[in-house]
Amino acid sequence: MQPMNDLDWSALDARLLRVLVAVAQSGSVTAAAQRLGVTQSAVSHQLDRLRAIVGDPLFVKSGRGIVATARTEALLAPAQALLQEMERFAQRERFDPAQWEARLTLAANDLQRDLLLPPLLQRLQQLAPKVQLRVIPSGIPSLELLRQQQCQLVLSPRPPDGTDIVQKRLFEDAYRVFYDPAQRAAPRDLDEYLAAEHATVVYEPNRPLDLDQWLLGRGVQRRFRVLVSGFAGLASFLPGSRLLATAPGLLQRHLLRGLASATPPLPCPPLPMYLVWHLRHQHDPAQRWLREQIEALLPAVLSPPLGAGPPAAAPAGTAAGSGRCGA
Repeated sequence: MQPMNDLDWSALDARLLRVLVAVAQSGSVTAAAQRLGVTQSAVSHQLDRLRAIVGDPLFVKSGRGIVATARTEALLAPAQALLQEMERFAQRERFDPAQWEARLTLAANDLQRDLLLPPLLQRLQQLAPKVQLRVIPSGIPSLELLRQQQCQLVLSPRPPDGTDIVQKRLFEDAYRVFYDPAQRAAPRDLDEYLAAEHATVVYEPNRPLDLDQWLLGRGVQRRFRVLVSGFAGLASFLPGSRLLATAPGLLQRHLLRGLASATPPLPCPPLPMYLVWHLRHQHDPAQRWLREQIEALLPAVLSPPLGAGPPAAAPAGTAAGSGRCGA
């Protein structure tokens, strides 16, 4: 028999260990085969492989049956322990959010940041109190943002496109025309809308809103008086001015609270919002739980405030709309 040091122990697998345990416990190759649900020849073949690996006959004849060698008796307990470890290795870990200690980095611009992340933090404080939340701006999200693990999740209307990137649409928002009602009325028609001066957002380094590009591509020319790097900047320039800003309606919940808004006097595509993550986190129980918590926030976050009109946003799959127009 070949010395054990000359053989490849990496050929050892769970099937061989199961055969060893079954034969040792049953005292018979035939009984072991019945127990394992395989043929007797399959058990014999597996035993031959195991004998070559450990360099021992494992079982010898004794009367009409077989008995384990001293080497087999010494290997039996470690084999059973290895099988238990392999079973635990293959089982999905039970996740307990109350014991989860982590620093989570989420990338989001001001609209989705202020809409979704404060209620998410409240939820985490109740269910996962050891988790720290870090929020960074997403800008125009890049593939590297997720591939290089600069964050675990991105909230954006512009999910980066990659085979290793997973996205899920959370909801759609409708655009509104915001203005200061103390300074002016809503534009009555397209002519008044185009005659007004406008404020808008241009992301760094020089990326306009998809809506602005979409309108420009259809020949809609507006006069922009001020360009800011995020929606939060609009709140500084609209009050006390006659400026108009065409922006997502959900901004009226927080950043543009106190301003009036009206339906745009021309068709605008909806604004989708996506939850985006890397494929490496697809089956991670903690990350899956986190995504579920964000989705669970949506009904309360998107429902209209008491006394308000119809909601500006609709959960994913319930609103009609063509194309994707990102903020």
